Amino acid sequence: MKTILVTGAAGGVATQIRPLLRAHYNLRLSDRTPVPEPTPGEEVIEADLGDIAALRRAIAGVDGILHLGGKSVEGDWDAIHEANIVGCYNLFEAARLEAVKRIVFASSNHAVGYYPRAETIGIDAPVRPDSRYGLSKAFGEAVAALYAYKYGAEVMSIRIGNITATPADRRRLAIWQSPRDFVQLVRIGLERPGIRHEIVFGMSDNARAWWDNRNAHRLGYRPEDRSEDHAVAALAADGGPSGDARVDDNQGGVFCVVEEL
Repeated sequence: MKTILVTGAAGGVATQIRPLLRAHYNLRLSDRTPVPEPTPGEEVIEADLGDIAALRRAIAGVDGILHLGGKSVEGDWDAIHEANIVGCYNLFEAARLEAVKRIVFASSNHAVGYYPRAETIGIDAPVRPDSRYGLSKAFGEAVAALYAYKYGAEVMSIRIGNITATPADRRRLAIWQSPRDFVQLVRIGLERPGIRHEIVFGMSDNARAWWDNRNAHRLGYRPEDRSEDHAVAALAADGGPSGDARVDDNQGGVFCVVEEL
């Protein structure tokens, strides 16, 4: 089994998918805060994304990286800059120094959140961030491209929608991805031969989707779960329109107006 490093291993996404990843990989888990409930088969190495030396120690000897680390919501510029701009660059540079080429980068739908919900977009649509957070993810995709084409990295950037057991509301019926479908995409990013730099959308088989995910399908992605199976509960839980067209009409939702979360 290959060994992969999972950054941001104390976060919500990593916590959901670790049991699924363990079936395929030896896991090295890294975060700047304690990782909850590591199993005997999981190695934990504490590392801050601001510390390249610590990142090199965490990366040394692994076969690939799933980069979930950083700030996962909107915040002030200093917080976003430190975690998602400097931290992302440090991660790719540390991987280059340790000769680890295969990286899956957790991008976000918020890199393109200011497209209208009435429009279906593909990966060729120019970035249109809805927030400083979305801007940082667009930056991360650009860093991935730099390291892929200049330094030979092999990178998949996944524009994650929302990874939970079930979609919570109307918006998430369009962008939801089950944990097992996300892990399927991660495995493609870590294992498929011939990847240089690919961008895909992180979503399940969603009838209400705003994204054309044919590039993921070209790479072999076949989602097993459908958001529409949960539509009754999600629509019942939905709070209805906010009254702000920027929130209600754009794919990024509240990120289009909020300054911090």
